[in-house]
Amino acid sequence: MVKKKVYLLFIQLSLANKGNDSTSGEALVAPPPPTYEEAIAGVSAPCYNDVEMLTEFTWDDVNIRRVFIRKVYSILMIQLLVTFAIVAVFTFCDPVKDYIQTNPGWYWASYVVFFVTYLTLSCCSAPRRQFPWNLILLAIFTLSLSYMTGMLSSFYNTKSVVMCLGITAAVCLVVTVFSFQTKLDVTSCQGILFIFCVVMFISGLVLAIVLPFQYVPWLDAIYAALGAILFTMFLAFDTQLLMGNKRYTMSPEEYVFATLNIYLDIVYIFSFFLQIFGTKRD
Repeated sequence: MVKKKVYLLFIQLSLANKGNDSTSGEALVAPPPPTYEEAIAGVSAPCYNDVEMLTEFTWDDVNIRRVFIRKVYSILMIQLLVTFAIVAVFTFCDPVKDYIQTNPGWYWASYVVFFVTYLTLSCCSAPRRQFPWNLILLAIFTLSLSYMTGMLSSFYNTKSVVMCLGITAAVCLVVTVFSFQTKLDVTSCQGILFIFCVVMFISGLVLAIVLPFQYVPWLDAIYAALGAILFTMFLAFDTQLLMGNKRYTMSPEEYVFATLNIYLDIVYIFSFFLQIFGTKRD
């Protein structure tokens, strides 16, 4: 596209030169672009067409945003494939399932690795932007969370796990399409999401005390349903941050952080659906 514009500009200059040669005999020379010193000093100097420059910069920005989105979803698909493979092994392979259920220490070790890598990628901008450490940390994060999800799935019936995987895939597809097509700006609702998170946090603390005594057994299902709704909203919020045309947007340099958030949303949606629709093994 840039070559085409240069070619058209060359034709226009050639035609203009021919017209001036026939009239005044002087050749038309394109004005040079302003120098850096002239631009800084605010000196009036010849410049390019404003509309043309706006078009080129807009095209470049859209192109960068598309590359950014494509990179995020490419990494996300690899993460989901790894998680799906680990969940399938932990669900269908009985020796592996028996081993991880009889050795819960690996779960807590993976939880520590998950927590440390999540804080590192979320709070430290240097590691998540520096290649290849950002991808290495993201890979460790993916493996640890996949192990935790696989161990959780091993306690449920195989049909329940497959059904919840299908429900999660359908919900995530609908939410993603909705986020890209709707004019509703979900990124401006961060206050609602924050209040929802506080409510879920307090409810989780109460459930941790109440559920062991079996006072109200159906509270677990209600909490899981609210959690699924919350992270579905977070999925729409994080998806619109990628688009770059809403109130808040994400820098193209933060492709690892964007992938981390969307992957975490999908895994949590699956976990909450498993608590709602899953059937425990006997």
